[in-house]
Amino acid sequence: MILRLVLSASIPVFRKFANMRALLMNAYVLVFFGGGLGSVLRYALGRLIPVTFASSPFPTAILLVNVVASFVLGAIVSWVIGRSAGEEARLLIGVGFCGGLSTFSSFSNDTVLLAQNGRLGAALLNIGLNVILCLVASAAGLWFGQKL
Repeated sequence: MILRLVLSASIPVFRKFANMRALLMNAYVLVFFGGGLGSVLRYALGRLIPVTFASSPFPTAILLVNVVASFVLGAIVSWVIGRSAGEEARLLIGVGFCGGLSTFSSFSNDTVLLAQNGRLGAALLNIGLNVILCLVASAAGLWFGQKL
């Protein structure tokens, strides 16, 4: 009852969001929810995927989420092109979910830590795999999105 009273108040900000559909279609809310879901999935994958790769610590989880996010973003961008109803999907999935799922900062930090620990080869492998696999995944996602 209090929520209904607040939402129906005469304050312009609350009146704007009185309709729940309008709230969910707000660009900031779409990005917020998508980003939250992507971040939770990134955390869950980081906990589930073993950190070892070829018997040595390697940031496998970050590599995987970056590749998956690149594919999904490519597919969403390709699908949205030419569709007027796709802007909400682009905001929710492309900007929010993929932005929350992938993480350039974690990739950069992992790479620097590998190099600082004397594992220059692993650091260079991490750079190469992230760049090449993410570019391939983006291209595959763009192709896939066109087929939808």
